[in-house]
Amino acid sequence: MSGKLYIVPTPIGNMGDITLRALEILKQADGVLAEDTRTGGNLLRHFGINKPLTAHHKFNEHRTLAQTIARLTAGQTLALVSDAGTPSISDPGFLIVRECIAKGIEVECLPGATALAPALVVSGFPSDRFCFEGFLPAKKGRQKRWAELAQETRTVILYESPHRLLKTLEEMKIYFDENRKISVSRELTKIHEETVRGVIAEQIAEWSSRPIIKGEIVVVIDAKG
Repeated sequence: MSGKLYIVPTPIGNMGDITLRALEILKQADGVLAEDTRTGGNLLRHFGINKPLTAHHKFNEHRTLAQTIARLTAGQTLALVSDAGTPSISDPGFLIVRECIAKGIEVECLPGATALAPALVVSGFPSDRFCFEGFLPAKKGRQKRWAELAQETRTVILYESPHRLLKTLEEMKIYFDENRKISVSRELTKIHEETVRGVIAEQIAEWSSRPIIKGEIVVVIDAKG
């Protein structure tokens, strides 16, 4: 009989956010597929779990897919974790899930941490309907995506790296009204967590005044009126 693939969300910062069920699955699994074996190893050691780790990231997932499917077909139970949050949400995971479904291998995703939900809630913007874009294309297709998002009537959620935040805000000023309200959350669940709210022009002034910006960023854009 085939094994099973578990998609296991991990904390986005605060280790206390892992679920009891996630810990049970990690303890029971035959092996853990980790986006970064160093980060995955630190997580397992923190909770006293000793399991073999295999690298599974965007640079090798195509090359190692057949081997992983062979392990599952042979009856192994594997847990997939990313560096933080839920695998497949702006992280590796989609490819292996799709292949498991095609091969008739059972896949189960545990509920758990993801940065988009808390950022959306604390933004104060409408959360009944929203559009999650993840990371925008770095180059090709980026302008087209901005033009489409400028017409979006739902709340928009973006992920961004700290070193590109100011560039993203400046681009938003071009495609959106500079008085559009946005919320920028940084270091969610961590000691230095903060959320800055204000219109685009205010956000540019605020983040430009900082000598350095650290931490993963979630930008939430108010729905077009």
